[in-house]
Amino acid sequence: MNVMREAERPITDRPVRIGVEAYTSPEYARAEDERLWGKVWQIACREEEIPKVGDYVTYDIMDESIIVARVAEDRIAAYYNVCLHRGRRLTEGCGHTKKFVCKFHGWKWNLQGENVDCLMREEWEGALTDENLRMQQVQVDTWGGWVFINMDPEAGPLREWLGHAADMLDPFELGKMRYRWRQWLKFPCNWKVAMEAFVEGYHVPGTHPQLTKYGAKSTWSEAHGPHSVFGPAAKKGFGGASGGISADDIDMRVALAETIAQLWEEVNATTTKTIVDAAQRLVDELPEDTPAQQVSAHMMMSAMKDDAERGVEWPKIPPEHFAKAGTVWHLFPNSVIIQGPTFALCYRARPDGANPNSCIFEVYVIERFPEGEEPKPENVYVDQEQEERWRKVLCQDFANMEAVQQGIKSRGFPGARPNPFQERGVTNFHRMLAEYMGTGAPEPIA
Repeated sequence: MNVMREAERPITDRPVRIGVEAYTSPEYARAEDERLWGKVWQIACREEEIPKVGDYVTYDIMDESIIVARVAEDRIAAYYNVCLHRGRRLTEGCGHTKKFVCKFHGWKWNLQGENVDCLMREEWEGALTDENLRMQQVQVDTWGGWVFINMDPEAGPLREWLGHAADMLDPFELGKMRYRWRQWLKFPCNWKVAMEAFVEGYHVPGTHPQLTKYGAKSTWSEAHGPHSVFGPAAKKGFGGASGGISADDIDMRVALAETIAQLWEEVNATTTKTIVDAAQRLVDELPEDTPAQQVSAHMMMSAMKDDAERGVEWPKIPPEHFAKAGTVWHLFPNSVIIQGPTFALCYRARPDGANPNSCIFEVYVIERFPEGEEPKPENVYVDQEQEERWRKVLCQDFANMEAVQQGIKSRGFPGARPNPFQERGVTNFHRMLAEYMGTGAPEPIA
């Protein structure tokens, strides 16, 4: 599919209304399988999940299943997960193998997708050939430590698809980060409702009021081709690891220490223990009247030094790039990256089959670690009621997601009306969906 370039896309700040069909219609949900998921680049796993030749991950989306495997030290391949005899799936979950084996009749394929065992092949009298027994491949590429797949053989290159998003995120060297924790659950809302809970910051004062004590009350947001980004709109704010604090009339030493500690406790992400410790020392290391920008810079330099001593190198990112890069990126269609200098909090939402009222929602944190000390956490199912595992902030978001799915079915709901400035990501999301799905774009509010 040829998606319009960023410069060609009609981005407008005019208020629009988004209908509810995309969230509630079973027919729309089924159509997504072919029109969207069969055409778009999407994250299947991270490279660290398949470090050795023979490691594989099974990626399921709607009714389709893809095997993503390391087939050589320098090559990853992706295949449709299906036996070419009677259609049985070959793998589930993740694992390590030398051959993909069908447990029905024992047919086997090597890591290169070549059939190496077809029981009594001669009985087909030459109808089965090496070529028509080869596993069908899916486009695969890597960026930022992620493995992306695309089932459309005509799709353009991944890097071209990522465009400005990759330009902004590349300096963070996300490929050098590794999983710190991973969790998932099935959630009673459409996958798009789940995504939209995290592609804008307009909800923070209403949903997370405890995070606005020092922080900016508004955000800026931009659309870049199919993707979008937002960040804090503080007059003298410092985003990234400092939490987007507005520095007017506050003791920045105290504000940073409290904010960073709160993020660690209530999110267990968007910062690191090194940064938390550096923030706690600010009151002892700096005088009360230290300018806000110097306080933030001191904390970052202190954390950088502490990390260097334990073998963690920070990327060299100019301060002006930090500001331009924002804090939260939505990679269309279904991934969110909240990046920092040595960490990122990430979300991925997928349909739960063709049920428009349910999704598979995954949350994970990646971080830089000293070489040899990288954890290898399992992707654990955690029920949404367990606040001690999901922490306060995510549970607040979860409450919105379920209630939105319920509310959009109301006869009294005329359709969503995103903030034309702070929720550009939501509007752009639906412009892109309309292009893939062949439906009408969001309509201007009369």
